[in-house]
Amino acid sequence: MTGFRSMSRTALDLRGLNILVGPNGAGKSNVVACFKLINEMMGRRLQRHLATTGRASANLHFGPDRTPAMEIELQFEVENGTDTYVMKLARVFGDAMVFADETLVFHQDGYPTPKVVRLGAGHSETLLSAKAEEGDITAKTLRYLLNRCRVFDFHDMSPEARVRQRCSLSDHRWIMPDGGNLAAVLYRLRSERPAAYEAITNEVRQLAPYFEDFDLTPGEAGDIALNWRHRSADAAFGPQQFSEGTLRAICLIALLMQPRESRPLVIIVDEPEMGLHPKALDLVGALFRRASRQTQIVACTQSAELVDLFDPEDVLVVDRMNGATTFHRHEERALERWIDSYVDDGAGDHEAEDDDG
Repeated sequence: MTGFRSMSRTALDLRGLNILVGPNGAGKSNVVACFKLINEMMGRRLQRHLATTGRASANLHFGPDRTPAMEIELQFEVENGTDTYVMKLARVFGDAMVFADETLVFHQDGYPTPKVVRLGAGHSETLLSAKAEEGDITAKTLRYLLNRCRVFDFHDMSPEARVRQRCSLSDHRWIMPDGGNLAAVLYRLRSERPAAYEAITNEVRQLAPYFEDFDLTPGEAGDIALNWRHRSADAAFGPQQFSEGTLRAICLIALLMQPRESRPLVIIVDEPEMGLHPKALDLVGALFRRASRQTQIVACTQSAELVDLFDPEDVLVVDRMNGATTFHRHEERALERWIDSYVDDGAGDHEAEDDDG
């Protein structure tokens, strides 16, 4: 990755489980932002996303005067080789950005020359899907892979949050990034995958002993709400009667415990510890470890308590040196010393810069 926000020039080698920890301003959130940009690009919303995140000035490393273009390269190991997606976005008039390059590469094991598909330059939205629709196998594979690297943000659990509102019963295939369709997804699992549904509810009972079950009854308008039942009451309770921390934990439980075929290939979560009780944090940590056996997990955190739940090889220390984000994996003793220093410093700002620099 080159030129994106705090990423001057860096490579991030992701394993099955990746817990990114670092102080404010180190650049953890920019890892999330990179995948979010990919999500929006795949939905052909790149220009709208760039406009709402500050255009070129806010997305280029120290601004366009210093960095005129950014480049993101994503490499995937596949059954018989390696697929790589390369995008380069350059600043143009009006502080906008367009593709300066979009290239697909497939390197088959045992063959010295890779297949290279160049999609050109000057376009404002990706041409990957169009190439896939033409039947190109490399484009089809990369479209599938990129569409299954998903960012989830369960921060907003306010009374107005979508997860607390009614949602369409038919919107049940994937859990939305904000959990807004959780009731519909759980209703489908209860009908089609009862064992998976029961496993999720059992974990929720571990978290909240007063919880009996979800009360998922479709409405006449084809909608549904995340209602639930208390062990000691006959009447159903609404999603407004879950605390923010409990509801956030329920979203994480459902995300990590849904059947494998429904899960993304890569799950990216920012600050999963937010508002969680220590018991809930332990539960979520265990679910991260379990899910990472089949799904790549990337979690960005400021919580030393969350980091303590994982092995040193699962932890990536994020820091900022000379204005640029760096990533390091430490041996056990070195990581312990770093965490001790991190806690003593209060996990405060680093180099007095924010994550968007």
